[in-house]
Amino acid sequence: MKKHRILPSLILTLLISSLLLISCKSENRSLSREETLQELDAQIARHKNDASLYYQRAVTLMALGKEKNQSKYYNEAIGDLKQAIKIDDSQCDYFTSLGDAYFAIGNIGESYSALQKALTIDDKNLEASLKMAEISYVSHNYDRAIESLNTVTAQDKDNQTALFMKGLIYKENQDTANAVFYFRRLTELYPDFAPAYEELGMLYSQHRNKLGLEYLTTALRLDSTNINVLYAIAQTYQDVEDAENATYYYVRMLELDPQNKYAWFNRGRMEMELYEDYNNAVDFFSKAIDCDPNFAEAHYNRGLSYELMGDKAKAKECYDRAKELGFEK
Repeated sequence: MKKHRILPSLILTLLISSLLLISCKSENRSLSREETLQELDAQIARHKNDASLYYQRAVTLMALGKEKNQSKYYNEAIGDLKQAIKIDDSQCDYFTSLGDAYFAIGNIGESYSALQKALTIDDKNLEASLKMAEISYVSHNYDRAIESLNTVTAQDKDNQTALFMKGLIYKENQDTANAVFYFRRLTELYPDFAPAYEELGMLYSQHRNKLGLEYLTTALRLDSTNINVLYAIAQTYQDVEDAENATYYYVRMLELDPQNKYAWFNRGRMEMELYEDYNNAVDFFSKAIDCDPNFAEAHYNRGLSYELMGDKAKAKECYDRAKELGFEK
């Protein structure tokens, strides 16, 4: 059975945050980011040549961009950072934040250029090196990513982000031994770092090693809402035909994410293959299709369930739709 990984790459969970929050106080309370922007607007109006004020406003805009998931704030931040650099081009943080803002809107080239300038100013800057490693990883330039990470670990040998990224890179390159080494090292250094247990669980589960389930269970204990881990545990039980435990974890997934098509789909597979309850299988495949009408594999398996029930007309209808969507056995 084809396996699905629910969430995007864990690179999104390990990226260091460069969004520096401004903790201005007013009447014993923190200002909201919108209020902070208003205050910074007023200060900039009075001090147009103060580079630090443009930088602070850019950082606040980037925080808003992350919070609201809107690129317009990053574009405004880029304008402020360029102005700060125009006034004072000696500050590594300005270029590092500029690289971060460009990266957030998907402009890898400009992000790389800004980070290069940051490292020209301070070649030992950990934040800039980590961000350089990040964009190199995303660009699949693993040699450059490792080089940047080595710069970090030369100064901070137990840096959590650097070790985790090294593990991911070795995993991407099918070097399981080195990937396991770094993920295990993280569990020793940071016993509460759930992503390391998750990655170890995924690696061991691929080889049907019982350690996989142990690591995944630990990851879930540390983060009970991790859909990816719940899915991996459910699939592990499903692979050994333990339908009761698999169902338990799929149900937990659906409590958190009722529109998760993969959980519905796999429940359908279990009903069809393990219980031979084709009516229930059709219901679950239909729910997967409700979540994603273009889920070709669900259309095909719903057709197979109909065929096993003896309803050839409905089976053909489902098979035809799966074929339209590009499904191949």
